[in-house]
Parts: sequence; structure tokens; C-alpha cells
Amino acid sequence: MILIYNLGLLLLRLGFRIAALFNSKAVAFVKGQKGVFDNLRTSFPKMGGRVVWVHCASLGEFEQGRPVIEMLKKEYSDINILLTFFSPSGYEVRKDYPLANVFYLPWDTASNAEKFVDIVKPTFAVFIKYEFWYHYSKVLKDHHIPLLSISAIFRPQQVFFRSYGSFYQGILKNFDYFFVQNEVSQKLLRSIGFENTTIAGDTRFDRVHAVVNQAEDIPLAEKFKGGQKTMVVGSCWREDFEVLLPTINEGNVKFIIAAHEISESFLQTIEKSVKVKSIRYSRATDSNVEGCQVLIIDNIGMLARLYRYGEFAFIGGAFGKGLHNILEAACYGVPIFFGDRNFEKFQEAVDLINRGGAFEVSDAQTFKEKFDMLNTPESFLLACEVTRSYVMENLGATERIMAYCRKLLN
Repeated sequence: MILIYNLGLLLLRLGFRIAALFNSKAVAFVKGQKGVFDNLRTSFPKMGGRVVWVHCASLGEFEQGRPVIEMLKKEYSDINILLTFFSPSGYEVRKDYPLANVFYLPWDTASNAEKFVDIVKPTFAVFIKYEFWYHYSKVLKDHHIPLLSISAIFRPQQVFFRSYGSFYQGILKNFDYFFVQNEVSQKLLRSIGFENTTIAGDTRFDRVHAVVNQAEDIPLAEKFKGGQKTMVVGSCWREDFEVLLPTINEGNVKFIIAAHEISESFLQTIEKSVKVKSIRYSRATDSNVEGCQVLIIDNIGMLARLYRYGEFAFIGGAFGKGLHNILEAACYGVPIFFGDRNFEKFQEAVDLINRGGAFEVSDAQTFKEKFDMLNTPESFLLACEVTRSYVMENLGATERIMAYCRKLLN
């Protein structure tokens, strides 16, 4: 199996090099891999102090590791954080993250893993969610360096739990502890003999809750709302907008729409499609925003603060590659809607649907039907309480993980 594993990685490397001939992300990845060890040798021997290595695949996993990184630096200012990414999208966005030294993770080969660990010499390592690399985990185990998996989530269909999964179960044996998100994950691990687990939850709850509590007001959004019922649409794609459009044009509810990607063509599509009065945020003033039914957000970075102005939220992406972050909206205790296609891998989406705080929709008609269900005060308040309670119940994952980390650092 190790030969197959190594061959698979070799083919993947070849695939990236071929893709780099015509794909900008692949180009960034291939370039980023070059010179990693030289940069590591330059950086780490000079630092002094202990190193904690945190690895995540991409940006989403970084948000799960971020609360732990921030707490580590707050409590242990003398330690150095090594943050590695496999994805160029994660690396490029967070390469200047001030609390860590950020690098690409070199390919998972036996020689790379040995060199990497020899240069960095981490006190312990933290791999986030789905990161299970054979050579890196083995070298850490061989060097008696503790390895934690945090915000991990397991499903029955994963290879670890198949009859032919013994090789991959061997990778799990290199981990000292698993902080999993839910009871299903813990039961699956225990079914194959792993008792070194704790149901810690998802650290993103802590991160989002902190951001929400520290968020500044947006007076222009408050002016737009004017005390009327409002739906905030986050990370809106064209498919999401088409589902919402009939309800928008009824004019009974105000809409704040934040596009997933701010392109002039999509902004114009929104403006031309809505029959009610709309205005872009960049053109809005206290005097002209009050009479509008649709506020179009044409900037980036404001969305998390906007949800406070809505009685409802619609989160985009599920009709495409995958649902975007719903926790920011849930922190405000509002009913949440999203598409019915690509949300199942997000535990919070499934949980909130089952509890009655979130609603999946397939088209404009089903959205209208489910939205109208919340017209009664009882239904609306129940959905609000569900989302609010769900967030509060899931806070504390960071502290549970930190309790273990303190034992390794003290």
C-alpha cells in the first residue's frame, strides 16, 4: 500500500506540473513549493524558543485552527507558530498572517518529512480536520513529537472504516489525540479501536462568536433597514439570486445582498432584474437609502457585520460548489435558508435543518413556501431560538483543545 500511496502522490505532483501550463492556481502552487526548505533553514534556526506546527489544507481549515493559534500566542508569547498550507488559495490569502510563520507544506515524501521535522523541530503538531499525511505523521511519531487532530470529522464512507482500510488506519495510529466535532466521529474511531478521542466541537464557533461580539455597527445599513423586516443574503451567486428574485420583487421584505464575487456584470444583473428600488452601498447616503428595498453590497469584508440587521439570512453557494459559512448568521439567532444541493458535508447546516433553525430550498417556489411558514410569530421566534441556542451549545472547542496543549507546553 505504501508503494501505491507514493505512486499516487507522484502522479498528483505530475498533474500539478501539467496543470501549471495553463492554470494560475497550479502555477502558484508549483512556484510556492520551490525553495521551501531553503526558506525554512533560513528562518527557524534563528528564532529560538519552541515551535508549534499547525497544518491546514486551505482557508476554511485555517479558520478552524485560528482560534487555537491565537490562544496559544496569547498564553505563550515565547513560542513560534509554523503555519503550513497545501492549497495556494489558503497560502496566498494568509501568507502575511502576523501570528505565524507561513509556508507551503512540501510534498509528503519520506525524505521531505524527515528534512522538514529536522529543521523545524516542533514541540508538537496540530493537523486540522481532514489532514492525514502518512510520511509526516510517521516521522513525527518516530521522533516522539505529539500530533493532534483538531476539528476532525469522520464519516462511515471514508477509507479508514472500509475492510481494505488497514493502511489508512495505520496513519491514524500516528496521532496522539483526536478532537472530533461530533459523536458520530467519535463512535467511528472507537469502532476501529481508537479511544484517544474527545468530542470538542468545531473551533469555528468560538472564532465567529468572538468576531460577532466585537463587530462595529454599520449606520448606513441601519438607516436602510428603517425598522422593517430584512433578509441578508451572504455570498450570493447567480443561482441563489434567481431563487430569491420573485420574493424580492414582491417588495414585502427588504434585502441586503452581498455577492460572492463582486463583478460589475453581476451587480448590473441585480439592478436590472429587481423591480423595486435598489442602490449600491458605495452610492448610498443617509438621504437616499431609506426609500430603497434592496441594498447591494459592492465591497468585501462587511458581511459578518451585516447579519445583525436581518431577521432572516440566505447563504449562497449550495447550488454550486458548496455552501458558504452559515455560522456568522447563526450567531445572530436568525432563521437561515440555503440551496438544497451541496450542504450535507457541513455539520452545522445538517444540524440546524434537523432542529428547525435552517431550511434548504430547491427553487423560488419552495423558498417562498418555507419563508412564508415563518410569518407567524411562534414559528419565527422558535427558529430564532434554535439557531441562537445551537451556537451557544457549541462554544468552547478552543478551550478543550487548549487544555491538552497546555500539558504539552508546561
